[in-house]
Amino acid sequence: MPAWTRAALTLFAVGWGANQFAALLPVYRVEDGATPAEVTLLFGAYAAGLIPALLVVAPISDRLGRRRVIRPVLALSFVATVVLMASGHSVWLLLVGRLLAGVASGAAFAPGTAWVKELTTGPAGTGARRAAIALSAGFGTGPLVAGVLAEWAPSPTVLPYVPHLVLTVAVAAVAWTTPEPTHAAAGPVDREARRVLATVRGRPFVLGIVPSAPWVFGAATLAFATVPAVVELPGPEVATGGAVVAMALWTGVLVQPTRRGKDPWTTILLGLGSAVGGFALGLVAAQSGSGWLGLLAALPLGAAYGLVLVGGLTLVEQLADPADLATVTAVFYSLTYLGFAAPYLGTLLLAHVSGPAAMTVLAALVLCVVPAVAAGRRSVG
Repeated sequence: MPAWTRAALTLFAVGWGANQFAALLPVYRVEDGATPAEVTLLFGAYAAGLIPALLVVAPISDRLGRRRVIRPVLALSFVATVVLMASGHSVWLLLVGRLLAGVASGAAFAPGTAWVKELTTGPAGTGARRAAIALSAGFGTGPLVAGVLAEWAPSPTVLPYVPHLVLTVAVAAVAWTTPEPTHAAAGPVDREARRVLATVRGRPFVLGIVPSAPWVFGAATLAFATVPAVVELPGPEVATGGAVVAMALWTGVLVQPTRRGKDPWTTILLGLGSAVGGFALGLVAAQSGSGWLGLLAALPLGAAYGLVLVGGLTLVEQLADPADLATVTAVFYSLTYLGFAAPYLGTLLLAHVSGPAAMTVLAALVLCVVPAVAAGRRSVG
């Protein structure tokens, strides 16, 4: 098995563990009577663990190496799932499990992405695409499997977590001896910090990455958190919830290879256009009351997720100094995770306007990003 594949499997496993919980929210609402405030708190705990871990661990991996970071992260991802399994009816234990899952994700995503890129040979952008596909596949498969088990298997708050435990052990066995890639030395800390700041303050990053990155997870989470709030989707609630997550994220996986060797700026713009199309479809679904159209809206919104993700990672690879790859990637991922606030924005919108109006506002917000990305593209000639 190629070394980059073994590194990519670590992203797949941690991504599975990070997102399996999404399909189980209806279970916790029914089985444990979790309130909307508690559900919001559980989502927030994940982000609270993830973003600091992203920003702290990525520079460490630039100095100590990728493998030294990823090995304990796989163990932490395993522990996080065990805590979620053992939580029973305790919201506080669920909170701890989500926090640990967030820390594991934040510690894995940037170093793991850099690891895949550094072990990849081929045209520019190949490593970024492979890392994005592995992560997206984990994000999409975890909730699909968890949703099916929670809907039709016994012990819906326990058994859905078992596949991730088995997967993590298998991936650890395969990836444990993956080679440590050769990457540029980071140099003195102050010099590294100046390089990173120069990159993230540059016009291409500020105009191209900063406004578009939140729509990576913004588009995906709105597909399975807000669109179902404006139109009732067909099918059993838990399984359909997991299927919508899988549809969105696996669409993101499938569109990424189509951008092989393509201009990342164009890829980002295509992703934003796809998001507008998804919200337009959501608008029609809300007006007509068609749950099937609401379900189909997950496809263009999922494509938006995949295109903006792979375009952003490829652009980061072009903009960052090789010695700072994980650190700048961590900044990018931190911006993408701001998109997890999008469902809250959707909830606020729906408290004041109709479903069709909310879809229209969201489409307009995406369109506002397009001129900035176009200006960023012009700034690099």
